[in-house]
Amino acid sequence: MLYHAYELQRSWMNSASALASISAGMLTNPANPLAKFGAFGIGPLAASALDVFAHATAHYGKPEFGIASVTIDGEHHAVVQSTVMKRPFGDLVRFRVEGTPADRPRLLIVAPMSGHYATLLRGTVERMLESAEVFITDWADAKMVPQSAGDFDLDDYIDYLMDFAEHVHGEANGQRIHMMAVCQPSVPAFAATALMNLHKSPATPATLTMMGGPIDTRECPTVVNNMAMQRPIAWFRQSVIATVPMKYPGAGRRVYPGFMQLSAFMSMNLSSHMMSHYEMFKHLTVGDEASANATKDFYDEYRAVCDMTAEFYLQTVEEVFQKHSIPKGEFRHKGELVDITQITDTALLAIEGERDDISGLGQTKAALKLTPNLPDEKKRYYMAEGAGHYGIFNGSRWRTKVAPVVEEWIAAHSG
Repeated sequence: MLYHAYELQRSWMNSASALASISAGMLTNPANPLAKFGAFGIGPLAASALDVFAHATAHYGKPEFGIASVTIDGEHHAVVQSTVMKRPFGDLVRFRVEGTPADRPRLLIVAPMSGHYATLLRGTVERMLESAEVFITDWADAKMVPQSAGDFDLDDYIDYLMDFAEHVHGEANGQRIHMMAVCQPSVPAFAATALMNLHKSPATPATLTMMGGPIDTRECPTVVNNMAMQRPIAWFRQSVIATVPMKYPGAGRRVYPGFMQLSAFMSMNLSSHMMSHYEMFKHLTVGDEASANATKDFYDEYRAVCDMTAEFYLQTVEEVFQKHSIPKGEFRHKGELVDITQITDTALLAIEGERDDISGLGQTKAALKLTPNLPDEKKRYYMAEGAGHYGIFNGSRWRTKVAPVVEEWIAAHSG
């Protein structure tokens, strides 16, 4: 009933959003006398309030990357996006920069499967395109995947990463590839890298950059970590797992709905989100459309959510947040022990945000301590001062502070 109740509520809110949007347009129409009472009249004030309400209650589908070009050394280069591998639960998308050398590094960015689409990393991709050919995992919305496609768990996720890495390596003109995992996928990317090192795979990445990842959540635990530890896995199975309604291709599939993940994240910083919408309202009342649109653009992306398969979500909660299988050396991939100490050929860069309230300080850095057989010159740690979780891979700090560190690390271990 959980999903059906949400669909009913969403249907009502969509109607309310449309009505508010229409009303806002009427109140600002020059033909309406109420629109002539000046910047602080009832018309503009009411219209601004309705506009904020309409935006806050609207439903958002999957966004587009929309990266048409990048600027490199003052020159504009067109960007061509293409899907180079299609799989039921996720595709591999490539961004090729026209007019650049063929030997540029190949970077596989592993996007989170945590309720948002890969487009949340649009800024990450755009910045890295200045120095590399970029591939990114474009995970599917589980409610759109028919049950005939089978299950998808953490083991399958790792398999996908190794398959994607092999494809990128095939396009790398003999060069070794590089991998970057943002947030949650740091764990499966770490495991996949260990397995590729162990089996001497030609696709073994030369570098693995992990950003704000929960490698060892016993370090500086956050609200997210504590919530996972306070309840048994049976509680999560009974309380947050829902069945996809009949209207979707994945009807009958058990999922962790994206709307629940969004609600959890919003509630963690509710006052901040409310203040953002109040600031949007103030910008609209004084006609500052540019500032208001910047907030709208962020929430357009933030509110676009997708579902995860129940098996992937539950296995992640249990293995990563409750059992701490990776740092304890107990994690198994389809029965095979994933020995992290076997990472001897991949240079590791751990990046954390000073103010990250999702993955606390030390959780990603732990990866460097878990690889004793990797030479010190192949390990590096960087803390982004003043950055929260989102700021380490998007925004001005990412572009000017964090990205250059990643680029330097890749350049130092390319060839």
